[in-house]
Amino acid sequence: MFPLTEENKHVARLLLNTGTCPRCIFRFCGVDFHAPYKLPYKELLNELQKFLETEKDELILEVMNPPPKKIRLQELEDSIDNLSQNGEGRISVSQVGSTASKNSNLNVCNVCLGILQEFCEKDFIKKVCQKVEASGFEFTSLVFSVSFPPQLSVREVRSFACIKLYVKKQSLSLGRDDIVQLKEAYKWITHPLFSEELGVPIDGKSLFEVSVVFAHPETVEDCHFLAAICPDCFKPAKNKQSVFTRMAVMKALNKIKEEDFLKQFPCPPNSPKAVCAVLEIECAHGAVFVAGRYNKYSRNLPQTPWIIDGERKLESSVEELISDHLLAVFKAESECFNFSSSGREDVDVRTLGNGRPFAIELVNPHRVHFTSQEIKELQQKINNSSNKIQVRDLQLVTREAIGHMKEGEEEKTKTYSALIWTNKAIQKKDIEFLNDIKDLKIDQKTPLRVLHRRPLAVRARVIHSMETQYVDEHHFRLHLKTQAGTYIKEFVHGDFGRTKPNIGSLMNVTADILELDVESVDVDWPPALDD
Repeated sequence: MFPLTEENKHVARLLLNTGTCPRCIFRFCGVDFHAPYKLPYKELLNELQKFLETEKDELILEVMNPPPKKIRLQELEDSIDNLSQNGEGRISVSQVGSTASKNSNLNVCNVCLGILQEFCEKDFIKKVCQKVEASGFEFTSLVFSVSFPPQLSVREVRSFACIKLYVKKQSLSLGRDDIVQLKEAYKWITHPLFSEELGVPIDGKSLFEVSVVFAHPETVEDCHFLAAICPDCFKPAKNKQSVFTRMAVMKALNKIKEEDFLKQFPCPPNSPKAVCAVLEIECAHGAVFVAGRYNKYSRNLPQTPWIIDGERKLESSVEELISDHLLAVFKAESECFNFSSSGREDVDVRTLGNGRPFAIELVNPHRVHFTSQEIKELQQKINNSSNKIQVRDLQLVTREAIGHMKEGEEEKTKTYSALIWTNKAIQKKDIEFLNDIKDLKIDQKTPLRVLHRRPLAVRARVIHSMETQYVDEHHFRLHLKTQAGTYIKEFVHGDFGRTKPNIGSLMNVTADILELDVESVDVDWPPALDD
């Protein structure tokens, strides 16, 4: 059943005669059910021409104020009346009947610039799908996004002006008061075709995105007059090649005065010679996140690459020993991953016990589906590759779950073991009093060794408990449970008085730390897995 009715006939005839394609005519006539848009273009054109066979008419058109995104006829009545009284923007369109077929056959639509013509057909869909299949991405659903030239908004406004004025002058009705947006119509047509061709559903929540960017160089100047009239709407941005973005154009269209618009742009828009060009077809997958815990057994391994002034100080790092394997298996972008952890240890500090929680964001991975056994094998591969680290509880997590690692970080506790040297000879009884100190409050001014990367501040921290183990007259081992974020080395030697109190001041000796181990990081994340 043909979707247009007798009350649409005059408007449809007007649009077809001025160079508008059948699908855009459906949009302007408010056809909001999908089936008619999906018919082959030539079949649509033939059906429309049959529907419109009638005698010649003469139409008088006038220009109106640009509509908002959801175009409402009633809101524009007053501005049309004003324009009619001034007699501006008047154009005569004649020879509708038999001539419409001649003018419209295979012509490029003056509104969508070919988007709802050539780029809705199966041949184009197959070309895009071939690119998708060749990209090497693993996916079970997809999001399909398109970017249209901003001048389409200008042309839609102009065409709507013709319709609105004609409807008003002829005392006709469109049958409804809004227009189907171009992207909506394009989605109705193309989504089923993509889904059928690729064998996966179109899902707005999918992490895999296929994007197509269209351009139309022939009509790019359609928007330029807006910059002279509304310069505030077109401000250069670092990440934009042109100031004429869709948002900027729509903002200007909503601000521009009717009389200024009438002087600058023809109504109806002229038909172009060529359809839009496809600038790019891109495939991308949203980031995936891998979490786990790591143990560090080396006292000569930084957590992240140690590079100063472009010079690498040590050959590897915890981050690299883990991420290199993940990047290879997930086929992710090697330059864009992000490593984060629950705190960090110095290059000469070991992390023992159940390890330190970490997470890695893998950007644009081509492979994303793994069984639990495959993840276990990946974990084992990491562990077999180096004796400096070990990984446990490796698993895929969500972006939101990573927040648990950082939640209340300073309220968490950490346990350490430190080997301490004193300048004075000590006996076991000289250190036993430390065992009785509970919840010792200390103030730590930003340590000198990290002042180049941390802001200067005094941070209050708590030493919850201490337990001593006598070694010899100049050495003892100290086990501490502290508030997360405590600088342990500075708590031992005092950092030239920047940490108060400290072990040296409590014992009235000069103390220094020889070895430090992280025994536990008390964060219940990620969930422990069975080996």
